[in-house]
Amino acid sequence: MPNEPAIRSNIAWSDAERIVVRGLDLPSEIIGKVNLGDMAYLEIFGRLPKPEESTVFNALAVTLVEHGLTPSAIATRMTYLGAPESMQAAVAAGLCGLGTVFAGSMEEAAKVLQEALAAAPAETDIDALAAAMVADYRARKRTIPGLGHNLHKQGDPRTPRLFEVARENGFCGRYVLLMQAIERQAGKVTGRRLPINATGAIAAVASEIGLPWIATRGLAVMARAIGLVAHILEESRSPMAKAIWYRSEAEATNHIEK
Repeated sequence: MPNEPAIRSNIAWSDAERIVVRGLDLPSEIIGKVNLGDMAYLEIFGRLPKPEESTVFNALAVTLVEHGLTPSAIATRMTYLGAPESMQAAVAAGLCGLGTVFAGSMEEAAKVLQEALAAAPAETDIDALAAAMVADYRARKRTIPGLGHNLHKQGDPRTPRLFEVARENGFCGRYVLLMQAIERQAGKVTGRRLPINATGAIAAVASEIGLPWIATRGLAVMARAIGLVAHILEESRSPMAKAIWYRSEAEATNHIEK
């Protein structure tokens, strides 16, 4: 149509002789020279990372590759049981469970941090801002994203390491400080410990490196896909999905007269 804008993508193109990704020749400038994490950075940001950016981005990416027999891993194994010919369907089944409870909460946490600081002058009192944010969540009776963990109740062991890597590489600024202030304020007003979990830490550090909040859940998606492939491989060698199915059915229906 003459009045519609041209369709254009600046990510990649190819012809009979070349494949170019973000301006780099794939065979000669990327393959064998760029690792997977840096390739992800190139795709998202449109350029290869500096060494410090590479260290931080890769730290974020590897954090959520694996966390054991989580609901997403179980969903992947169960789907593989039913459709062993379709690895992609099994991986997709697991990825569909990355929402506000598991892994995907980093999106909301990043959105909250980025929007709060975008509207705040540079001289804003971070503690006062955190207090106002916590009060707002409590007034609306909503859970503060990025705080608490169903297993690591005394502190997520991934969080301090992520902040340490961020600090060592020059990415410990206002987003990290605000997330830490929210943790302190939430603990103060509730009277109980609500530690920053890995998704909260990732949200803060991802914001420091300039990742838009809308893309932060993508970190979990690409990372967990790798872990789910490993679960499928293990399932193919040492199956447990059928046992989970049979035992769940037996326990759930043992009160029903046969």
